[in-house]
Amino acid sequence: MTDTPSPDSHALLATCPKGLELLLADELAELGAVPGKTTVAGVHFRAELAVAYRVCLWSRLANRVILCLAREDGVETPERLRAAAAAVDWRDHLAPGATLAVDFHGRAREIRHTRFGAQTVKDGVVDRLQAEGRPRPSVDTRQPDLRLYAHLHRDRLTLGVDLSGDSLHRRGYRRDVGHAPLKENLAAALLVRAGWPALAREGAPLVDPLCGSGTLLIEAAMMAADMAPNLHRERFGFHGWAGHAPAVWRELRREAEARASIGRKRCRSRLFGFDQSPPALSAARANAMRAGIPALIAFDGARLESLSRPADLDPEARGLVITNPPYGERLGELPELVGLYASLGERARAAFPGWRLALFTANPDLGHRTGLRAHKQYSLKNGPLDAKLLLMDVPAGEGEEVGQEDDAPAPRSAGAQMFANRLEKNRRRLKKWLKRTGESCYRLYDADMPEYALAIDVYGAHVHVQEYAPPKSVDAAQAQKRLFDALAVIPEVLDVDPARVVVKRRERQSGRAQYQKQAASGERFEVREGRARLWVNLRDYLDTGLFLDHRPVRRLLAEMAPGKRFLNLFCYTATATVQAALGTERDGGAVDSVSVDLSNTYLDWARDNFALNRLDPSRHRVVRDDCLHWLETAGGTFDLIFLDPPTFSNSKKMADTLDVQRDHGRLVRLAMVRLAPGGTLVFSNNQRRFRLDADLAEAYAVEDISAKTFDPDFNRRPDLHHCFLIRHREEA
Repeated sequence: MTDTPSPDSHALLATCPKGLELLLADELAELGAVPGKTTVAGVHFRAELAVAYRVCLWSRLANRVILCLAREDGVETPERLRAAAAAVDWRDHLAPGATLAVDFHGRAREIRHTRFGAQTVKDGVVDRLQAEGRPRPSVDTRQPDLRLYAHLHRDRLTLGVDLSGDSLHRRGYRRDVGHAPLKENLAAALLVRAGWPALAREGAPLVDPLCGSGTLLIEAAMMAADMAPNLHRERFGFHGWAGHAPAVWRELRREAEARASIGRKRCRSRLFGFDQSPPALSAARANAMRAGIPALIAFDGARLESLSRPADLDPEARGLVITNPPYGERLGELPELVGLYASLGERARAAFPGWRLALFTANPDLGHRTGLRAHKQYSLKNGPLDAKLLLMDVPAGEGEEVGQEDDAPAPRSAGAQMFANRLEKNRRRLKKWLKRTGESCYRLYDADMPEYALAIDVYGAHVHVQEYAPPKSVDAAQAQKRLFDALAVIPEVLDVDPARVVVKRRERQSGRAQYQKQAASGERFEVREGRARLWVNLRDYLDTGLFLDHRPVRRLLAEMAPGKRFLNLFCYTATATVQAALGTERDGGAVDSVSVDLSNTYLDWARDNFALNRLDPSRHRVVRDDCLHWLETAGGTFDLIFLDPPTFSNSKKMADTLDVQRDHGRLVRLAMVRLAPGGTLVFSNNQRRFRLDADLAEAYAVEDISAKTFDPDFNRRPDLHHCFLIRHREEA
């Protein structure tokens, strides 16, 4: 093929997702076009009209095919943009009475909004048509006869007719998309990078063990069957273009239909899709039916852990395992995914030795959990996410016999084994205490090993993992690897479902961050602490609703509360109030209580805790207020006060910031005004370096009981909190 343009050729632009430009250039050449300059998310090319139509019909990678009518530099004002649009002779492109829409992309110094840019281009088109005495076209943004494309970048305008219409990635078969689907042209690109076209020509099989709505399988089947990806599309953009050549299009369409008919019959590749979700499989089957290749793909329900080679597949066959597993965009999703990727590697080695594994993920560190080495990696975008396609060769002859189950856990690294040993040691150390007390919520591990900087709390059958943010001196990749090691070990050692392991990152919080939602799952469950039943939510907030280190303090309050009037300041979810209200089995609890906090979320949570324990809301009230303001303005006294302020807060609902070291003197004095004669103020906080103001010890009787307020699960951190009993001196 010569590079000299044909006199009948047109200047065109094919757009595509970022990262696919070189693949698209190769595809355009295969379809008969002459590729030119490659730009970001696009390839310029020249082609005759029949080839342009062929690209619209056959391109598996392009988004749009643009017939370029003008390229002009120096377009930096609305006036220049309008004039550039008016300079085009629209008689060859827009039929009389046809409707129009403009898709505008980009910006300039005086053109900052795409809608304004589109309006300006449309005005230029109208200027030209009216100057020639032609009627003003109507605008139809939804289904126009002709769609124009305008792209402005660094003051260079590209203006043309969109021959494709809707984006070419919308093949028309995918109405049921399932969860987080791949776009069709990205799926096709993954298959090309994984070498599927050559494998398909050899009749090789393909398996997607996490197929979802089936996009990878359907695109692979269409490649194997020599089917044009847009064969079933009823309308393209060129159908409303004045230069459309219907006879040329009909011939190309007939050719594509014949090739598809022959290709489906001659296809030797067998494709298999597995998923554990019945709705996803139902969607996949429906999508395959609409794509016209249902007989080429076998869908079946199966969990990844039980994946095996299809029974009727030739034992000597070597093919492609390709999949797009979940990525874990949120930290809390990782526990399940670490095990999932490890299972993928285990099952690939066991059931598909000698095959190629292609793994597309936005979390390459998870991809390494397969235990297989990627010999090639391709960087791509999946929507806004940076992602990679990892290509791995599954070792031949090193797995178990095909079809057998492999329940043995993957071997642990030396560090992971030491971490597992420490968890086991801590469990043994706490075993007798847990049996004696019946506690179901406790801290199992708290950065015992500096390399594994985690806090691990058990809440019954659930596990809450907090990762302490590593300092900048620690390599981020190494810290990530250790986290994944830990997340692989925790479910095994604790015998818990990975779905019940929740991970968060613990960083220094400021302002409202400590109160903001981390997620919106609404997943809460009930736990027991002594006589109390309490709601906890491990996913949605940084804290869970129950501060485990304050368990002994709550126990002390329950013992002190019978017959008392109780005040809980900075009450959070009012777990301390519940314990005080329930008191002891022999003596009962507080006669009434007031719980004060500024957060509506936590006060609603407190009410739910009260309802769970059948506490009378007329006797146990919650008050939304700034605790400082409430102490200064409220009346009445209390026999027992619990004051547990945050270390720091600058909530916009407060009049000023709160720093517990700086402000605790004022807080304590205000609380002591509300303390009845003979009463006790229990003052605690979690400021590690806290020092009680010396003048408070002179004004009141103060007893530091911090050392007595740590159960065995927290005794490694004696500075985790501080606790004082404060009474009026004359009654000490």
